Amino acid sequence: GQAGGEGSRSGSCTGLRGKSAERWRRCRPLLVGKNRLVSCRARRMCVCPGPRRIGIPVRSSSLPLFSDAMPAPTQLFFPLIRNCELSRIYGTACYCHHKHLCCSSSYIPQSRLRYTPHPAYATFCRPKENWWQYTQGRRYASTPQKFYLTPPQVNSILKANEYSFKVPEFDGKNVSSILGFDSNQLPANAPIEDRRSAATCLQTRGMLLGVFDGHAGCACSQAVSERLFYYIAVSLLPHETLLEIENAVESGRALLPILQWHKHPNDYFSKEASKLYFNSLRTYWQELIDLNTGESTDIDVKEALINAFKRLDNDISLEAQVGDPNSFLNYLVLRVAFSGATACVAHVDGVDLHVANTGDSRAMLGVQEEDGSWSAVTLSNDHNAQNERELERLKLEHPKSEAKSVVKQDRLLGLLMPFRAFGDVKFKWSIDLQKRVIESGPDQLNDNEYTKFIPPNYHTPPYLTAEPEVTYHRLRPQDKFLVLATDGLWETMHRQDVVRIVGEYLTGMHHQQPIAVGGYKVTLGQMHGLLTERRTKMSSVFEDQNAATHLIRHAVGNNEFGTVDHERLSKMLSLPEELARMYRDDITIIVVQFNSHVVGAYQNQE
Repeated sequence: GQAGGEGSRSGSCTGLRGKSAERWRRCRPLLVGKNRLVSCRARRMCVCPGPRRIGIPVRSSSLPLFSDAMPAPTQLFFPLIRNCELSRIYGTACYCHHKHLCCSSSYIPQSRLRYTPHPAYATFCRPKENWWQYTQGRRYASTPQKFYLTPPQVNSILKANEYSFKVPEFDGKNVSSILGFDSNQLPANAPIEDRRSAATCLQTRGMLLGVFDGHAGCACSQAVSERLFYYIAVSLLPHETLLEIENAVESGRALLPILQWHKHPNDYFSKEASKLYFNSLRTYWQELIDLNTGESTDIDVKEALINAFKRLDNDISLEAQVGDPNSFLNYLVLRVAFSGATACVAHVDGVDLHVANTGDSRAMLGVQEEDGSWSAVTLSNDHNAQNERELERLKLEHPKSEAKSVVKQDRLLGLLMPFRAFGDVKFKWSIDLQKRVIESGPDQLNDNEYTKFIPPNYHTPPYLTAEPEVTYHRLRPQDKFLVLATDGLWETMHRQDVVRIVGEYLTGMHHQQPIAVGGYKVTLGQMHGLLTERRTKMSSVFEDQNAATHLIRHAVGNNEFGTVDHERLSKMLSLPEELARMYRDDITIIVVQFNSHVVGAYQNQE
């Protein structure tokens, strides 16, 4: 949509006319979630059309939820957004200076957005003079209503994507060091941009588990979640097994199964791209056969993980450059390449734990001390501006003249928060290659403002890499579990709290700490309520049959006192999809529980 009349560039964001206005009113609940940005703070509103991922509203668990103390228009927000009144009340309060891109409210901090629009392309809205008078034109006689979800409704939402797998005590090759794992996802984006994967390696030993955080869409995270484990498994195969697989393909015989997937019904594979993906994978194992003469039987897991990550990212780039005669596949491979994804993958084989991380998802080990308390051991490093070694690496890879421009405002070239990722060819290809691919690509790509936009100070690409940082840890009997999670969890909870909550859930033992009120003035009655709530929490902790679900419940519903507040949890889960992204990111969690007896037996054998 665009402003009507002569002021099409500077008129009201919702100043539509005729059929456009009617379509806007009728379809707004759908359009806001997919094409629009709704940003609000107290009474300042901006609703403006544009591509969804250029400017993303800030997510913050610290922002206050709507309460009775706020002005009347804010109290009416929830009922109004459901009957499309919001745009008619607040639409006249803003100017919009660009008709193609999302507006980003100047009242919302940009520090936590994964993508930040360049000033030349971003649209900023400012209030009109005397804008408050426009909100007084309509009076409402109805009493504002509160919308709360019941506990069964909350549980239904939280458990919709949960999955659990228990490993057989003997997996066919050796006694497993993994008891099982729980996983879950809670979307904030629509559709969710996170993905997860878990599989058992059938031709080698061990299990693979990973979480993938997409940005600029879900295409890249979906592709990586489908393909990366195959690349890793092939990298771990001995020379003889690779030859058997290649001979089976040549002769048309059935292939040896490489992976046994453990998937939730919502975790799908792209059938249309399966042949393309298989051909790329086959080319990779053919090269491994040519490079490996079969003389060496020892396989370095760390090297295999690094090679698999880098090769998959290279194939994603190559497939986008070559294209495909099938128009659907051609557009798919381009979407995958121009979007991006971070990855955090764990490979567990006996007591050998390898974690390969690219981006800002994390792996955290839960360790139980002798006194029964819990401590967190970090097994991955965030690849962002808070990592001094990453900043130094980036500066060394580019000329000194770019020292001040390669990272600006804690973002790569002032735009991208993670410094390592799959896809994101806008930060890897040369300008000429980007223009050539876009011009020869489908119209959907050529008409997209984001894909045509060249990052500022783009002189010596590539600026981004998918090479992982691999950490090795030898499991001990006190290592009880591993948490893999996207940054949506770590933005809302401290690592020590994460480990404590999971540890207490898995063992059923709760170490009671004095209730901390954090400087709040708490009356005797409120303190009694907190103690009662904690006692209730103790008796109801087992309502979650999944450790990841239990962790998400705390991440979304914890109050300032560190306990789950049902009212807050209900409010957060009932936010419309166009608002949920303002308060939090997608959350994806895998909790892997280790078999301490088996781990101890490994140590005794040595």
